[in-house]
Amino acid sequence: MKSPEPARARISIIGAGPGGLTCARILQQRGIAVTVYDRDPGPDARNQGGTLDLHADNGQFALREAGLLDEFFTLARPEGQEMRRMDPSGTITSHQVPEADELFKPEIDRGQLRNLLLDSVQPGTVHWGRALDTISGPADGPRRLHFADGTSIETDLVIGADGASSRVRPAVSPAVPRYTGVSFLEAWFTDIENRHPHIAELVGQGSAHAADGERGLFAQRNSGNHIRVYIIQRVPVDWISASGLTVEDTDGIRALLLNEYAAWSPRMRQMITENDGPYVDRPIFALPVPHIWEHNPTVTLLGDAAHLMPPLGVGVNLAMLDASELALALANAATVDDAIRTYEKTMLPRSTETAKALEGGAEHLLSADVPDFGSDNDAQPYGLGSEGGLQPSPEQ
Repeated sequence: MKSPEPARARISIIGAGPGGLTCARILQQRGIAVTVYDRDPGPDARNQGGTLDLHADNGQFALREAGLLDEFFTLARPEGQEMRRMDPSGTITSHQVPEADELFKPEIDRGQLRNLLLDSVQPGTVHWGRALDTISGPADGPRRLHFADGTSIETDLVIGADGASSRVRPAVSPAVPRYTGVSFLEAWFTDIENRHPHIAELVGQGSAHAADGERGLFAQRNSGNHIRVYIIQRVPVDWISASGLTVEDTDGIRALLLNEYAAWSPRMRQMITENDGPYVDRPIFALPVPHIWEHNPTVTLLGDAAHLMPPLGVGVNLAMLDASELALALANAATVDDAIRTYEKTMLPRSTETAKALEGGAEHLLSADVPDFGSDNDAQPYGLGSEGGLQPSPEQ
């Protein structure tokens, strides 16, 4: 089958996360029709996750191409760029406070970013409750998408923007994410200025990190007077069930954690003992490095589906940059096949380089010796808000 012109092609994006929606928005702005399929029953079916920082040279670049940068800055929190490094006693050992006009990587809640993008695409673009099962059809197309509800549709291009547990990835690659050996346990704190003022003071307006070489804590202020804390440990992926507990057993898990963090100060252990509600288990997975595949004229990937990495501040930024570059390639190419080649020629080397830099990086989150907060290097071990590598956290 001859590859169609992008303007005449049936383009299907799997996953209504930041990457998929950014791609859809830019395509529609350039007059190219697209449909997004997402497994969730609706836009409010689940919490979208914590805060993330959008960098000027990738995430913000994509929003500029989408015509949404001004709207982003009305929602973003520049003060969230504050970074504190502490020791297990709670003593600040390094502190970065952003300048008043610093906008290199302001914070925004993931849910706010997702809503900004959702509101920007044409009504009816996203088809909710459409969980992809398999993809069939010849490599040169057309392809057929088979959904879990028994329905199917024919399409000329499948874009996998469906995150860590991508159902599109098997169409181009046999690779599956592997457990890194490091796990997060997420704890929530609400109405912090009234209910948890000591934690609010400890964390500040942005993020705070402490580690002792074997375990760590990473806290992030979100909007709405809310803080999320990630309890970081080197443990088996099934450590909760292996302890005879379930994730709903908050008291039992808390007792284990207090024993594990016994040498930490009571001030720091507040982030383990005072959380509101149950913990959320988030083991960190990553794709093999490098993750590349043979060119396919009808299927490609972006974001975590293409290059799942540890959550070190690049996940959403790279997903949105991927999305922007793919959409622009489709807008400027003679055929879909040409567009995919152009996109992957840039995306695959970039993601390989970044993945190599971050390989094993989850271990840095446990180290007391880490790069200085002042570094603007994307590979520094901070910026958990992008949530790349967290399981289960599908974008589809």
